[in-house]
Amino acid sequence: MEEMQKTVELLSLWDKCVEGASGAAALAGPCLAGNRLNLDVYPDGCCHFLRLLKEQREEVVQVEFLRLSSNDCLIGTTLDSLPQLQHLKSLVLKGGHARDKFGSCQRGSLTSLPQDFGKLKCLTHLDLSFNRLSTLPSSILHLPSLRVLLVSHNSLVALPEDFGCLSKLTFFSAMKNQLTDLPQSIGELSMLQTLDLSENVLQLLPEEIGNLHNCKELVLSGNCLSSIPDSLANLKSLCELHLHSNFLVTVPASLASLPNLSRLDLQNNCLRAVPAEIQALPFVDLHGNPLGKTEPSLQAGESSARGLRKLSCRLRQHRSFPVTSEGCKVVLPCDIHFYFPAGAVSDPLRIHFRVLEPDPQWVKLRHHDVLLSTVLELQPHGVKFQQEVQIWMPFVQPQMLHEHEVVVQTFSGQSWSDLRTRVKEKRGLMMAHCRVLHFSWFLVVGRPVQDECEVPAEGTLLFSSVDPAIKVIFPPGVTEEPRRIKMQVLEVPAEVIDEITANAGCRASPLLCLSQDSLVDFLNPVTIQLPLPPGVTGLNLDQLRLRLLHGDLEGQTWDDITSQVVLKFTHIYVMFQVTHFSWYWLWYTTKTCIEGIAKKVYERLRLYQVNFIALQRKRDPEQVLLQCVPKHKVDPVLERLQNRYQGPEPSDMVEMFEGEQFFAAFERGISIDMDRPDCVDGRLSFIFYSHLKNMKEVYVTSPVNRKGQAVKGQVSFYRGAVPENIPEDASRRRKGADSLWLATLPIKLPQLKSRCDENPGPLCGFSFPPLNLGNAETGYLTQANLLSIARRVGSDWQTIGLNLGLTYQQIERIGHNNRDDLDKQILGMLFSWAQQNSEDPDCVSKLITAMKESGRQDIADEIETIIDLGRQKYSESIRRVGLEQESSTENSAIATM
Repeated sequence: MEEMQKTVELLSLWDKCVEGASGAAALAGPCLAGNRLNLDVYPDGCCHFLRLLKEQREEVVQVEFLRLSSNDCLIGTTLDSLPQLQHLKSLVLKGGHARDKFGSCQRGSLTSLPQDFGKLKCLTHLDLSFNRLSTLPSSILHLPSLRVLLVSHNSLVALPEDFGCLSKLTFFSAMKNQLTDLPQSIGELSMLQTLDLSENVLQLLPEEIGNLHNCKELVLSGNCLSSIPDSLANLKSLCELHLHSNFLVTVPASLASLPNLSRLDLQNNCLRAVPAEIQALPFVDLHGNPLGKTEPSLQAGESSARGLRKLSCRLRQHRSFPVTSEGCKVVLPCDIHFYFPAGAVSDPLRIHFRVLEPDPQWVKLRHHDVLLSTVLELQPHGVKFQQEVQIWMPFVQPQMLHEHEVVVQTFSGQSWSDLRTRVKEKRGLMMAHCRVLHFSWFLVVGRPVQDECEVPAEGTLLFSSVDPAIKVIFPPGVTEEPRRIKMQVLEVPAEVIDEITANAGCRASPLLCLSQDSLVDFLNPVTIQLPLPPGVTGLNLDQLRLRLLHGDLEGQTWDDITSQVVLKFTHIYVMFQVTHFSWYWLWYTTKTCIEGIAKKVYERLRLYQVNFIALQRKRDPEQVLLQCVPKHKVDPVLERLQNRYQGPEPSDMVEMFEGEQFFAAFERGISIDMDRPDCVDGRLSFIFYSHLKNMKEVYVTSPVNRKGQAVKGQVSFYRGAVPENIPEDASRRRKGADSLWLATLPIKLPQLKSRCDENPGPLCGFSFPPLNLGNAETGYLTQANLLSIARRVGSDWQTIGLNLGLTYQQIERIGHNNRDDLDKQILGMLFSWAQQNSEDPDCVSKLITAMKESGRQDIADEIETIIDLGRQKYSESIRRVGLEQESSTENSAIATM
């Protein structure tokens, strides 16, 4: 007894350790710790096992505790290798590690075990739960040391006749199978202490079960037993006997004489009489039995206002009630209500009912439907009533009821269909009400609200009633024949998105489903408008992180179609065009979260108290970071940047509008490259938004004749354009010249270092001749632009250099000459290429292509943005001097010639 108890405690502790360590183990790789090998927490655990067996055979064959998932596709191959582990004491081959789309545990693939499995002579613990065994593998009967055997949640219909040969078995669980009877040899398990046969279909027990003299716990609940043998009175060691939820009519009085019995559960049986000795036991539970009653399932109530009887089926084991031509009201134990009007049936009829858990194999929900109730089965199936019968089914209220519609579905034997449903609240319960003329299976589901419209040839507009920001624009000529369009919108909670992606930084728009009653694509593109994901605006949007996903109508597969459509952004919306309908979802995969600001993205004119920051990079003080930060975020930003930057304290607080323009100007002998596209009249242009994107990093310069002296200067911030329609009290603060100035922060350029003396070469002091790659009309890159690009290259510089056309010898020479300084390596590569290609008019597009080929789409996008800004500045300057019309005329003349 003590040995068995220690074994069970050891196995329980082992399970808890595995469950607690599963998350960390999944990241750490396979863990072979001493004589324990736990691989069931890995999706490919069997593959790890086979590799370990090959690479660390001496250690693996000494393993005594092994866990594998039988959901693994390589479990069959792995089974053939297990007999090599002759020291194995505990083996777990459980399924249930994977779940299907309805959330039910998927059983493993085991249907048998190899014959040589019986060679594991040391095996004392075997767990084959959640598999597909229909018969107990014969090789198990050849395990002489086996003490604990678990085969629960399988499909066993019988145990082998010689099952009793497992003479050392102390624990056996076969719950949730399909056993109809037991072999007589089960009485030979003289050392058995726990026997769990619950949730089977046992109808009889053999008399030999009374020979289990060491049995302490016998679990027979949830079967079809109408009687139990008197031999159970021989189980003198029995402490607990579970017999609830059977069909027992009587129990032997001799059970009361069991000396160690401390619990006898007889709930929910058909006991009409119980021996006095049993009733006198203080630990017996007899609830749910019709003791002393002949018609316990029905109680006549007072007549209703319509003169109908009210029947209350209070006891769970009674699964029927009568209906006559007079009609009646019925209340089931699970609060399901019926109303049978007078004349619904012409002859007396007995209705049988069952409340079932939904089986995913036949309860087929549509994608994004939510099951809100259990399944109610009413028999006889297909009975035709002469008047409609009303049914009220309680359901669990969805979290967002206004975004879901509640529907009662009925099953015809082949498919589920919807019934016209109303929702009511009765005594604090949400009830779904429907009317039917026949009986079958019924359940309640919730699904996204559906909006519909008919699209004529003239076109139309469809809004979502859940989110008016979502709309579909059908232009004229979109179709020849009118067609019906359906729209569903599903607001997915943030915690669900986190669970799906395992990334707390992901954000997503509402999920949109569009369908039509035509198989023909639209003749003209249809425009869809979706709101941007929470916390993202069109002005702070990083397009590299935004993905438009497209799924089929069942939502089974998703494709990234971002590159296949043209996305147009406003401040809070994105619009795109399609010619056919499906599921659409907008994902923003950034790991940064705007927190509370996401709730205020529509309040564009909100005032914020901000500070300005000017920080100099520690390794290169000529590189200055400028930022405008909301008051409550100053300290976290400084703490995050302190390892790389240093500088003055933040400025005094200033109030700014969301979306307001401001400028930064360097003064007192310090300036920036005037060729920057975002430089306006010698000032850097910013737009303030509270999402921490008010940031620029620039190289500053000082007079050439500084003669090695340190230079002191300052950067001042000035207010620019103020948004329109600002509050009157706020606009008064902005009047006057003084309102333009915001703050001034000092900066200092250190004394020049003699870099040329230490390391002469083309990188000396980062001094390069002026470079303008490309041309002004199509956009160009300046030296300052290249310096900005170089800061983002990092360790990819060699790959980028090769894609730019530099030779291996050039790359190696640059790396060797600057082997202690990554910045110099990057600048050497980039400017070497730039000097060689400065006359090539197509060099900028080559640089963009090289960045994309090197996997640096982010830099490629930055270059394209710089080029676009430069092209815009060029066009504006042409318009300012009045050359645009003349240029167009010249071009026309050239084309004519």
